[in-house]
Amino acid sequence: MGIVNVTPDSFSDGGKYFRPDEAVRRARNLAAEGAEIIDLGGESTRPGAVPVGWEEEWSRIEPVIRGLASFARGRFALSVDTYHPETAERAVEAGANIVNCVYAAPVAEMLPICARRNAELVIPFRIPGSVPAESGDALTEIPKTDVPLYLDPMIGFGTTREDDLSLLGSVPTMSKLGRVLIGASRKRIVKKLTGEKVAGKNVGGSVGVAIWAAVHGASVVRVHDVGETIQALKVYAACDEAVSANCHLG
Repeated sequence: MGIVNVTPDSFSDGGKYFRPDEAVRRARNLAAEGAEIIDLGGESTRPGAVPVGWEEEWSRIEPVIRGLASFARGRFALSVDTYHPETAERAVEAGANIVNCVYAAPVAEMLPICARRNAELVIPFRIPGSVPAESGDALTEIPKTDVPLYLDPMIGFGTTREDDLSLLGSVPTMSKLGRVLIGASRKRIVKKLTGEKVAGKNVGGSVGVAIWAAVHGASVVRVHDVGETIQALKVYAACDEAVSANCHLG
């Protein structure tokens, strides 16, 4: 899943793809690098970000979805990163295939929206006891629904470094419950683990988290650096295949 933030203030790439034509170009480039899902966000969820209403959010992403919908068909899925049901409804009507909901409370409203349009839904979910209850906002029970779900443990949302490591450690168990989506790209956990303070210099750490998550059961990794992540996954897969072949020969 490649990230396109259509925002002026996202922590990593705010303002870079704020114009619709820039966002469309970025999405197409990420797809060319191998992204199977493009996740469009119209509101920054970084710590301290100023919330915007759904009207402003939708005005940012509507021209991008409409600019991508026909091109995306058969090439990649379109996801909208929102906790506003009003935005979600309009997005799936305009061609989005996935709603990426980052807070627990709106999930109940998102489910019928996705059901009506045969869309998939990403929900914030944590295994009970994996982190303190006050660490962010997530469900601890998976809704009973026919809507296809992804489970996102919400790395970096109201969590400490230890919380994030615990959530990453829960991926193998979560993957037995459903499809897991991990989004740790360029987040504080990478800076805290590596000590890197310079923006844009944490690609290696972000790729490391994505590879670990994919190897241990994540179905989707949500990343800024699609080409680098896919390259690393290919190398890992080739090495893993070679190990399996050698074991067979032995």
